[in-house]
Amino acid sequence: MNARFYAYNFGIPLACAALVFLLFDMTRIDIAFSNLLFDPLTQTFPLDKIHLFEKITHKWARIIPNWTAEIALIGAMLSVVWPLVNPQKHQRLGAFLERSKVAPVLRFTADHRRDFLFVVVAFAVCTGVIHFLKSHTSVYCPIETTLYGGKMAHIEWYSNFQLFHEAGSGRCWPGGHASGGFTMLALYFVGRRYQWRFSSALLWGSLLLGFIYGTTRVLQGWHYMSHTFWAAIFVWLACLLTALAFYGRARLERPVLQKHEQCLPAQTPSGLEIPFS
Repeated sequence: MNARFYAYNFGIPLACAALVFLLFDMTRIDIAFSNLLFDPLTQTFPLDKIHLFEKITHKWARIIPNWTAEIALIGAMLSVVWPLVNPQKHQRLGAFLERSKVAPVLRFTADHRRDFLFVVVAFAVCTGVIHFLKSHTSVYCPIETTLYGGKMAHIEWYSNFQLFHEAGSGRCWPGGHASGGFTMLALYFVGRRYQWRFSSALLWGSLLLGFIYGTTRVLQGWHYMSHTFWAAIFVWLACLLTALAFYGRARLERPVLQKHEQCLPAQTPSGLEIPFS
């Protein structure tokens, strides 16, 4: 079981990384695809000039990961309130919170403190990893390079990588906007912790969101397609390692419960019923 878990969760993304490197970074497929989107007469990417497209796909789209991170942060902060309230000692305050419908919210956040903290930390780790890679490779976006009317030279990330200091002012690899969508993968690991049957929907939905974010920036000339794939790989690994630190492998590799299994109580050898928690 252990080998299967690591083969799926580490082996597949690492295999994808090798495939992306060979298929995109070692060829000119990225450039060939971007050439199809570039208008040589006007020396522009036409979609980059449509302000409504920019507003919807780049500015408004950020609401989803931004609000998710903010809700998780608020939940993490509220999670410490209920233990401080201690309604057994402060009965009048507890009764007031019950009447005002605040108590259920505080109890929920307290019960799920680890999950809220995980989402906050996972988002922070993903952002940090992407920022580190951007600053330590200094890759310029297509629209900034001489290939498409810019002033900077086109370089591949591996030819300019610096481990211990910033490589330059370029900030295009991996895709930052795409990574914002992929950070929603943190919710998938929360779902797996609880064996939620919709966790796979969170997985594929987060991947789809990230690829939509990344593709729209490719259409505008601000990224190559491989930048999106790299963002997905690094964000997945960052979320996975963070989830292992918070929940442990045993919890994450438990199979997802089916609907009838989640509704039925578990039976102990003595015949006592224990509901799933």
